[in-house]
Amino acid sequence: MMHRRSLAALAAGAALLLTSCAAAADAGGTAAPPGAALAALTPDAPTGEVIAQGTVLDDGSSVELCLGAVAESAPPQCSGIPLSGWSWAGLDDAASVVDATWGTYAVYGTYDGDTFTVTRAPVPLALFDPVAAPDPTGGKTGTAAASDVTSIHKAVPAAIGDAYLSSSEQDGWVLVDVVWDDGTWQKAADQDFGAGKVIVRSAIREVS
Repeated sequence: MMHRRSLAALAAGAALLLTSCAAAADAGGTAAPPGAALAALTPDAPTGEVIAQGTVLDDGSSVELCLGAVAESAPPQCSGIPLSGWSWAGLDDAASVVDATWGTYAVYGTYDGDTFTVTRAPVPLALFDPVAAPDPTGGKTGTAAASDVTSIHKAVPAAIGDAYLSSSEQDGWVLVDVVWDDGTWQKAADQDFGAGKVIVRSAIREVS
């Protein structure tokens, strides 16, 4: 999971990255490897209430909120983030097998970079009517060539680590889904690969 870093640590990481790149350039060395800026930084955790849509999986000993891929088994299998303050009370749409219980919900809460803490009653996704998010492409076609797509798909998972969920290609863009981003990773991706090629999408969103 992502661990919240202080502003000083983030600044130090960014400074180290820039210093290393400058040193390599001065020495006639190669440029920083793809994904270097992404790997050097971690977004600060959100300070207010947030919302996420996903599968809640309770295995009888712990509860997780799964925001990425979910294997369709009974019970389902996924790698999620710890969910605190969860209750199945009043939720009659959940499925259960032996000790496991699960369902898909829009969950409101706070996120500290590791744990999602519930702040109000969840809404079953079958009943949830979200406000459409603005188009992150701005209606424009991306500029990622085939070689860019290959490089980005290869570099991003390792650079982002456990917060990486998935990536896909669409209309010249590489869409990278992560647990949470406050814009830090978007700026880093632009630095790593060039503007107009990558869109970083955050599964956890701030409640406006």
